[in-house]
Amino acid sequence: MDKKLANAKQTRILWVDLEMTGLDAHRDLILEVAAIVTDWNFTEIATLEGVVKHDDGQLSELMAGNAAFWDANPQARDGLLAQNPGGKMVGEVEQALLDFVNDNFDADKPVLLGGNSIHMDRGFIKAQMPRLDARLHYRMLDVSAWKVVFEGKFGKKFAKPENHRALDDIRGSIEELKYYLARVKV
Repeated sequence: MDKKLANAKQTRILWVDLEMTGLDAHRDLILEVAAIVTDWNFTEIATLEGVVKHDDGQLSELMAGNAAFWDANPQARDGLLAQNPGGKMVGEVEQALLDFVNDNFDADKPVLLGGNSIHMDRGFIKAQMPRLDARLHYRMLDVSAWKVVFEGKFGKKFAKPENHRALDDIRGSIEELKYYLARVKV
């Protein structure tokens, strides 16, 4: 690999969003995964989407346990349930993510994970995709931390659409971070 490409791989961010049945990483299930690799200008380099297949009865039970959220977001719920039969087992989706990471990042360097409230997604990754977790850096780029500062200190709020679909949510997070960074004077 040429040196320029190697240096480019070191300056990338792995943006991930998971859609889950709820927020308990040890009880709830990952339904949908999306990943986008960007540079520090937030230019998309590569994207990946995956669906994790689950037993319909188990999905219904878990979603019923979080009915207030799912009833308030019926389009997301219905779309996620409709794609379930075409999904893959969680290990297969994890392997696709690992292959994606290996294609876009240096093998010997930990990968910076970015997203909105990314600690929640990271908890699911740690619990349900431990091989992917092992590739990730302990530091994370959490857009929600920027949100807290800008809303609390400056009264600035970004109107991010809440589609509750993984790929759209990542793109919204990237746009939100751009919004905050545009207000920073260096």
